[in-house]
Amino acid sequence: MNEDFTYRKNALFPQRYISPKKLFIFLQENYGDYISEVGSSTLHQPIFKFSFGTGKLRIAAWSQMHGNESTATLAMLDLLYSIEQDRKLKLELENQISLDFIFMLNPDGSEKWTRRNALDIDLNRDFNQESSLEIKILKQLIETGNYDYALNLHDQRTIFTTDGIHPATLSFLSPSENIEREITQTRKKSMAIIAFIYNRLDIKLKNQIGRYSDEFYPNSVGDNLMKMGIPTILFEGGHFQNDYIRNETRKFYTIALYYAISGMIELKDSTENFETYFEIPENRETHFDVIYRNVKLNTDFHCILDVAIQFREEYKGGDEIEFTPIVVEVGDLGKKKGWKEIDCTGKFFKSEKKFPKLNEIQNFEII
Repeated sequence: MNEDFTYRKNALFPQRYISPKKLFIFLQENYGDYISEVGSSTLHQPIFKFSFGTGKLRIAAWSQMHGNESTATLAMLDLLYSIEQDRKLKLELENQISLDFIFMLNPDGSEKWTRRNALDIDLNRDFNQESSLEIKILKQLIETGNYDYALNLHDQRTIFTTDGIHPATLSFLSPSENIEREITQTRKKSMAIIAFIYNRLDIKLKNQIGRYSDEFYPNSVGDNLMKMGIPTILFEGGHFQNDYIRNETRKFYTIALYYAISGMIELKDSTENFETYFEIPENRETHFDVIYRNVKLNTDFHCILDVAIQFREEYKGGDEIEFTPIVVEVGDLGKKKGWKEIDCTGKFFKSEKKFPKLNEIQNFEII
């Protein structure tokens, strides 16, 4: 496979928020020969499978299992658009892979920008119970598809870094098969693909690729697919400095998807260089979105502290999500950092209350 992949953005989807209706109309109008309806959500929205290629290498993938994690959907749209502009690459991929991709597994949650589905079920903790229609659809696909690999695609919060300084813009995981986190042959195959991605992407995204925790979750999708013998690669799209709309993350996510597919083609079930997986730094939880330093409160005693803000992503209608500042911590935050830090020394804390209230919307100004 040619590693000189040219990224192109699908300009029809410029925001993080994706209306399910808009997505489905787009797929029907532009990829009608590639899609099929594989079921319906709790609220009777269609769920589509996109099938690409006739090759021997079989890959299953899905996006927006969690409705408020849209980067993978956008990256897949960008990947398809990029491939369409390179006829030679498209033909090469069509001949080597058979990809089944479920766009927006959780359309009800996606429409409202919520992690869970319409019944408040976390689909990624429903593999065994099968309480949701959506997980039944995914399992039906997996159990009948005879897949060589699976791509479990997610987003992660802005709190993660690779080293306490650089954001974990992309993180990867080879899920565990058991509580002992044994390094099985299936895990090695998954690790080899992640190592393949890392070796090619680290140059472009230096110090911003992390390794997600491999704690075993007995009811999660990835861990159970690994137990079934399907090497599964979990993607997590994270923060990029000053880019809460995640345009940069989206670009690198797309490139990583391309490298993942390239690695599957090239390695052909091999575990070559899987050890490189352990060179990827583990995610560290080190940052808040904003920290106000040295805030002097309007109390009747001397009180100076730090206030941490985390943006809550909300969909209130329209074309894009909104970012609501929430107070998530107060006190001595010397061991934490903020993507934005504001020194309030000598400034005035203006608020109707004497102090900021935890887990409530920011109700103060610093003037």
